[in-house]
Amino acid sequence: MAKKTIITAALTGALTPRGYKIPETPEQIAADAYACWKAGAAVVHLHMRDDEGLGTMDREKFAETVRLIRAHEDCDVVINCTSSGAVKMPPDEGRIQHFETLPEIEMGSFDAGSMNWGCAYVFENSPRFLEKLCDCYLRNDVKPEMEIFDRGMLGNVNYYVKKGLVKTPVYYQFVLGVLGGLEATPENLLNLVQHIPEGSLWSAFGIGAGHMPIMYTALALGGHIRVGLEDNVVYGKDENGEKIMATNVMLVERAVRAVKDFGNDVATPAEAREILGIKPFVR
Repeated sequence: MAKKTIITAALTGALTPRGYKIPETPEQIAADAYACWKAGAAVVHLHMRDDEGLGTMDREKFAETVRLIRAHEDCDVVINCTSSGAVKMPPDEGRIQHFETLPEIEMGSFDAGSMNWGCAYVFENSPRFLEKLCDCYLRNDVKPEMEIFDRGMLGNVNYYVKKGLVKTPVYYQFVLGVLGGLEATPENLLNLVQHIPEGSLWSAFGIGAGHMPIMYTALALGGHIRVGLEDNVVYGKDENGEKIMATNVMLVERAVRAVKDFGNDVATPAEAREILGIKPFVR
């Protein structure tokens, strides 16, 4: 039987600037989520944008987006939301309120430490906040997606597992190519995979030009993959060397082809839930 590969579509992000094909409103994000599910994504990773197009943790925008996705009666896509999606980060409670009040959210990002992001600002995920996030996810049956930007964050995850704040098997999402974290190279991904506990689950993606090398390396190493405009806005180049700007659906469709060409099967949302240990979807 062929291995099942989970494709996650990260649709929007908090930092990708306007001028690309980024969905911003709840209606646009939900429409892209549905289209990506139809194209083969088992999971959609959601960020929200405010009226100026900047990342926000507005609970009502999350609620409306989730409602619109679930309004499609045929759509069983796994809903994964950010806990760190604001340009100006709110207090801790503002980063988790949507998980506390929206039972439709099945997964949530867990950025496993603080770092200097792009030598521009501090991406702060304090120990105090991370313990609150662990508690929130445990109480609300949300599967943590451990976003790992460098090797040191693996130790942080181990700490929360040993304290009983994170259930195993852990699901890691390796984020490569952010200035301030590890570069998007096959060697760095291999090193991370070699230093997670046996039986762990993992996925990976590369930012920008690292997108394709990391996708193919993840497939070769037996992991799952993430694509989407949060991480990469360029699809490739045309015959004249001009950039072809991507859409989320284009990126998912290419990932589906890569998974199938590799000899794997694309996981359905139901299969992704089984792999990740998430309870079955009930409308």
